[in-house]
Amino acid sequence: MIRSVTSSLNSFKALRFQGGLDIILAQKSPGASDRQTRNGAGKTSFVELVHFLMGGNCGLEHFLQEDALAAHSYAIDFDLGPSPTQVERAPTEKSRVVVMGGEDTAWPRTPKLDKKTGHLILKNSDWGVVLGTKMFRLPADDEDDETCRFGPSFRSLFSYFARRQNAGGLVSPEKQSEKQQPYDQQVALSYLLGLDASIPQQLQEVRQREKALNEVRKAAKEGAFGEFVPRAADLRTKLTVHEAHLNRLREQLATFHVVPKYRQLEEEGAEITKHLSELVNDNQVDRELSRRLQESMQTETPPQFADVRRAYGEAGIVLSGLIQKRFEEVQRFHKSIVENRRSHLQAEMVAAEHRIQERDYEKERLDQRRAEIMSILKSGGALEQFTKLQGEFGRLEAQTETLRKRFEAAETLERKGARLEVERARLHQRLKDDHHEQKVAIEEAILAFEDLSNALCEKAGSLTVSDTPNGPSFEVTIEGSRSKGINNMQIFCFDMMLMELCARRQMGPGFLIHDSHLFDGVDGRQIAHALEVGADRASKLGFQYIVTMNEDAVPRSEFRKSFNFDEHVVGTRLTDAVDGSLFGVRFE
Repeated sequence: MIRSVTSSLNSFKALRFQGGLDIILAQKSPGASDRQTRNGAGKTSFVELVHFLMGGNCGLEHFLQEDALAAHSYAIDFDLGPSPTQVERAPTEKSRVVVMGGEDTAWPRTPKLDKKTGHLILKNSDWGVVLGTKMFRLPADDEDDETCRFGPSFRSLFSYFARRQNAGGLVSPEKQSEKQQPYDQQVALSYLLGLDASIPQQLQEVRQREKALNEVRKAAKEGAFGEFVPRAADLRTKLTVHEAHLNRLREQLATFHVVPKYRQLEEEGAEITKHLSELVNDNQVDRELSRRLQESMQTETPPQFADVRRAYGEAGIVLSGLIQKRFEEVQRFHKSIVENRRSHLQAEMVAAEHRIQERDYEKERLDQRRAEIMSILKSGGALEQFTKLQGEFGRLEAQTETLRKRFEAAETLERKGARLEVERARLHQRLKDDHHEQKVAIEEAILAFEDLSNALCEKAGSLTVSDTPNGPSFEVTIEGSRSKGINNMQIFCFDMMLMELCARRQMGPGFLIHDSHLFDGVDGRQIAHALEVGADRASKLGFQYIVTMNEDAVPRSEFRKSFNFDEHVVGTRLTDAVDGSLFGVRFE
């Protein structure tokens, strides 16, 4: 329990508690109008101050950094386990905690003596370790240890027992802060309910690896690794084709022979081919000429003068000897002409055949030379061609290597994704098994919540603990929970249930603090029942229940006759006046 909260600030209203139900009451100052509220009395600031003394952060925006408050120290006297402990902390030296009494050898971090002041000093981080081990039996391993990553932390667990209005701690029962991560909620509540908190812890590890894989996939889709092929199978196909092409190029380069004067040989071969074509055409022309000459020789015949004589004889004309002599001379002349013509045609035919024969010899020679050139060219190539082939090989080799890396990456991603799916399924099964094995603890929590809600509301609410593939789920329902008042009573029942379970297991801070904002919008009768239930449970189970309230919100007519409200009010009364507030000074 907390025995006192004090400060070196002279105007600070020291608070001293008696245990059980302790009510910090804020009253109207004398002469205050109905429009004045007690919102500046320091009720919410008290909760923030307790967090500060329990190792909470104190950034530049924290109210304790105000000029009027920062120069002073604040102290708390409370039971840390079985030992009364007194510590002091100042906003100007927020990284250290002064241990004024109560430290024992069981602390996992030993305070060090400050020779200048004579005080025992703990680093604030070490103070958090001490609080975690002593209140919640957390391991004293360094928070940087990988095994502690995503595990239950003191600050997260403690915040369920002192919800902060400014952090959004009064929004839903399952979350002690508006910014609390889902995994942290799962881990903290599993730990507080006596379930295996390592399961949601390991599930968060899986989620982190899944997130990393998704980031890689997203980067690939956006082109960070080039053209994206979604499946390793598709990449394997592309890689196989590229490697086969690369091997063919490699073989070509290995057997490539650079031919000297490759271009000259190419040009010579082309000239030979052109000349051969001309020779073929010329031969065709001479063969056609020879054929026509042959036909002309067959049609060349001398005139038939005997027919002329016969014609004159049949006509009864007798030719004279002179005329006959002339006929014979003409006949001899024509015969000579025909013979000369035939001799000329024969000479032309022989010349044509000779030219054809010479061309055939030339064709044979040129064919042989062209075959030699083609054989040389076929055995290799030009230096430029070899250089170009090398460049193509280098380009394809780089593409293939990039494709191979992308294939290996895609294959790795798919394997990791498959392993994560298996790991998630394994953890889900572990979660099912744990909830089955811890059914007594779950039933204890369900019944405690049902009993508490039944004492406050006409119809009992319910706590449902489920095992889902994404981790344990904790759902609280009370009929009419859409209203702010009912929602706040859900939080009351939930917190009181956690307090009961921890008290029975002899763990936790030993106190539960509720800010007055928890009772905003709550029916007066339910407020009265909540205070009565809190007092009864605190007395029965031996814990402390601290409540901050405005005096005009106290439903005095709704309390049972046996309940004496005033005997639970702490001696220090706060007011809405500046000098009557908790700190006794004005600050924003």
